[in-house]
Amino acid sequence: MKRILLQLILVMGLVSGLAGCTTMSYYTQSLNGHLQIMAARQNVGKLISQASTPEPLRAQLASARDIRQFASDELDLPDNASYRSYVDIGRDYVTWAVFAAPEFSLTPRVWCFPVFGCVPYRGYFSRDTAIRTARELQGEGLDVHVSGITAYSTLGWSHDPLLSTMFDGDKTYLAALVFHELAHQRVYVNDDTAFNEAFAVAVEVTGVKTWLRAAGDAAGLRRYESGLKRSADFVALVARTRGELAQLYGSPGTVESKRAAKAAAIERLRRRYRQMRDGRWNGYHGYDGWFAAPINNAKLAATSVYSDQVPAFVRLFELCASDYPRFYAEVARIGALDKAERARALAQAETCA
Repeated sequence: MKRILLQLILVMGLVSGLAGCTTMSYYTQSLNGHLQIMAARQNVGKLISQASTPEPLRAQLASARDIRQFASDELDLPDNASYRSYVDIGRDYVTWAVFAAPEFSLTPRVWCFPVFGCVPYRGYFSRDTAIRTARELQGEGLDVHVSGITAYSTLGWSHDPLLSTMFDGDKTYLAALVFHELAHQRVYVNDDTAFNEAFAVAVEVTGVKTWLRAAGDAAGLRRYESGLKRSADFVALVARTRGELAQLYGSPGTVESKRAAKAAAIERLRRRYRQMRDGRWNGYHGYDGWFAAPINNAKLAATSVYSDQVPAFVRLFELCASDYPRFYAEVARIGALDKAERARALAQAETCA
């Protein structure tokens, strides 16, 4: 889940002169933070050729350049200036996302922005500001969750650079991020984060497999597919708890009894995770951090938003004969439907137009 959450796209209100559902100060910090990054961009090709570039960074940038070209040549993702420049931002995360949900509901709070529509989080370039916002929301009685973000997208409105935070993992991790981010430039539907994120994850997953096969990296493909199986196990585990909590929240009972039952459900989730980790996963500890940190409705809702529709998109990709242009066209067609019809059409798709 750490891997998934770190890929959340920070769609921000970059129009400081427009009134919206948030304050002018929020737009100002978003705009200033983004412009500071844009001003620090360096061309990837030039950095690779410069003798002063450290060798480890040179190798990473060379891989990124090849991955970026593969995205356009083989995955039919936009061939533009995005991810062809680089910025060392000097911190662990580029932004922090704040999620919130009521104490007895799994429906996240939504914030709306000019141009980009409504999303279930607010993004900040300052961790302190994100924490302050989270505390304010907690003061309203809401569950909150703050997640560090390694990459964000302006959906093609600006030429987004590669960031130093995107190189924290191996080449497969980098490829997944680049494919995911570029997918948002290919198809984006206002006010439907679950649709947009699941589509981008589907492009990421199928794209990474395509890339690994093209590279002849059989061992890398096996590792990646093992990670996908663990991710699916994790999502199913969390979904089970969300179902239990949804039933609890919809039933009669006092606030005190519901709080106790909620805490018990979350502890069952942790116990089930440990059993799966030590048994089926043979001691794989990659998700320990997620379970060690506080778990609440905001965190569970975030997981749902970015995972529930992924299988439907992957199935649609297969219906389109794994042909990316056909897949994107079909996703765009479904995306043009109203929200209720869109979800139904995706879930029930039997052919690819």
